[in-house]
Amino acid sequence: MAKQKLFDTVKSAEYAVLVGVANSQQKFEQAEEYLEELAFLALTAGAEVKNKYLQRLSYPNPRTYIGEGKLQEIAEYVTAHEIDMVIFDDELTPSQIRNLEQTIKCKILDRSNLILDIFASRARTAQAKFQVELAQAQYMLPRLTRMWTHLSKHKGGIGMKGPGESEIETDRRALRTKIDRLKERLALIDKQASTQRRNRDDKARVALVGYTNVGKSTIMNLLSKSEVFAENKLFATLDSTVRKVVWPKHTFLLTDTVGFIRKLPHQLVECFKSTLDEIREADLLLHIVDVSHVGFEDQINIVHQTLKEIGARDKPILLVFNKIDELKEPFILEDETIKGKEVYIKKLKKSWMAKENNPVVFISAFKKINFNELRDQIELMLSNIKPPAKPDLYFGFENKSV
Repeated sequence: MAKQKLFDTVKSAEYAVLVGVANSQQKFEQAEEYLEELAFLALTAGAEVKNKYLQRLSYPNPRTYIGEGKLQEIAEYVTAHEIDMVIFDDELTPSQIRNLEQTIKCKILDRSNLILDIFASRARTAQAKFQVELAQAQYMLPRLTRMWTHLSKHKGGIGMKGPGESEIETDRRALRTKIDRLKERLALIDKQASTQRRNRDDKARVALVGYTNVGKSTIMNLLSKSEVFAENKLFATLDSTVRKVVWPKHTFLLTDTVGFIRKLPHQLVECFKSTLDEIREADLLLHIVDVSHVGFEDQINIVHQTLKEIGARDKPILLVFNKIDELKEPFILEDETIKGKEVYIKKLKKSWMAKENNPVVFISAFKKINFNELRDQIELMLSNIKPPAKPDLYFGFENKSV
């Protein structure tokens, strides 16, 4: 009798169920699109999505996020199919997580928790690791209570305080100490990074910005002839990467930054502000858009809002519509000849996308379509930007006279 292989019963990935709420202010199709993005996030984190639930509610249930009937339906499915986790497409409150765990007997995650987990796996440099660790600690601080429910007593009054309460306070103090320590380390790294940026003040700076997974790293590689890591997953690039680009008319520093996303946890925005200094201090922003994505207009608005939050919305911006080779009707690239591409680009330039956005360029980074126009437009915009002011030196000292 042959021996049974051990790995026959081992799952290759954790099974997940996704849950979302379509409120009265959005279309049901839009909520479905958001749930698809959550599925992509789950895939990036290494989970295998087994089912999705989307419920129409005026507003999320304050106790359980979803209705009681839908909650029971999900709980039964989780038990029957050995699901490892249920992921909700919003940030849940500590009490919601606790109530959900009492009915659904598996791990409960929300969107913020999932994104933080992806960031933690993608961080490579010390700065990125500290930033993610700080964001995770800040996210966890108000949620410590549910970790000790097995130790606490439900009755109040004198003499009825269980050991769970003291354990919680001990953990809170330890977590606050960790947060303070991480902030000190990041402050030191930020100071060093600021010094490095000041030493580069004689060169123009161009920063790539955009929604996550729109092709920023691929464009970075083509413009700078470098090999920055690029992958068809969300947040493939987490650390800022700077490359020197030497062209006949201009020499500039090109920066690839972390991608933005809908409902980005505020802890991450706050912790990554130092990394986003590269955007704030850039002379020109290349806003990359995946024009083949069904919700690219929403993605443009989200990027604009994020730029406003970090104080970079007033920068000169070149809108770059990428992935035109993946566009469907009415823009189909049928002919791969040079003539066919030219006709196709002219067609796009007459569209509402070009009329409502200026300046704008249509390209395919993957197939290198219309890349020369992108270079020409960057050269033109850099020519119109005033070069960085250099310190007035006299015998090696700054002239501070008025």
